[in-house]
Amino acid sequence: MGRARKRHVQQSLYFGDKNGQRRGDPNWRRRRRAGVKLGRPPKGPRSSERHKVRRTLGPNQAVHVTIRITDELERMRTRDVFRAVRWATIAMAERPSCRIVHLSIQHNHLHLLVEADDRMALARGMQAFQISAAKHINVAVSAGRSKDGWWANRAARGPQRWWNAKTRAWTDGRRKGSVFPDRYHQEIISTPRQARNALCYVLNNWRKHREDQRELAAGWLIDPFSSGWAFGGWEERGDSPFAWKTRETYEPMLTSYPQTWLLREGWRRGGGPISIHEVPSARTAARA
Repeated sequence: MGRARKRHVQQSLYFGDKNGQRRGDPNWRRRRRAGVKLGRPPKGPRSSERHKVRRTLGPNQAVHVTIRITDELERMRTRDVFRAVRWATIAMAERPSCRIVHLSIQHNHLHLLVEADDRMALARGMQAFQISAAKHINVAVSAGRSKDGWWANRAARGPQRWWNAKTRAWTDGRRKGSVFPDRYHQEIISTPRQARNALCYVLNNWRKHREDQRELAAGWLIDPFSSGWAFGGWEERGDSPFAWKTRETYEPMLTSYPQTWLLREGWRRGGGPISIHEVPSARTAARA
């Protein structure tokens, strides 16, 4: 009598899509009811943006983008980091399909008001901005402890080292690795009220975080770590067609003139001009 024939048992295959969702698993519903976490795991304890297809973006809409910075870096509101982000805005100037209208740097995140032709143009533009900004920020934070920072020559900088805020210790060598660990958060702006709130939130965000109460910032009218100098809708500026005068050594961010009606003039119908003392997300309209 011959030997019994082997029979192949078909195993359930796992095909993960671009969002990390399970395909081809016939028991995925039962596994989800049992509490088994499916899909791509989060990148960290503060990861909040889900990996899903983003909403469709129209050419007449704008986007409020928030980008979180890794916990290893501390106090992004420095002159060197400002210049690093400025180089990234210069790189974005070559992309007419995705334009940065306004930008502000906070101590652990960035706020941007962006216009894009469509959803894919926004994704490609933010990818290019984050890559350029990450490279320049890594150079800026690992520039040594010289007076002129990373803009001095290599001999004046000395050995490169950077302060790791997570380990609370100095690390030798140039910093490498991720600067923006999570996906950017986006909020599509489609109404004049949304546009005004977004403008106030981005340009006056330093007052929300009480950066205006620090020693050197007590006498500042607008946030120097933002593009507020080029904004023409300040209430205190009136009808003057000229931008406020800045110091000769100040190199502003390279931003684009708004092309959408919402950011160009439609935001005024959402509540009128914006005061330089207005605090976004505050119960009181202004703080003395």
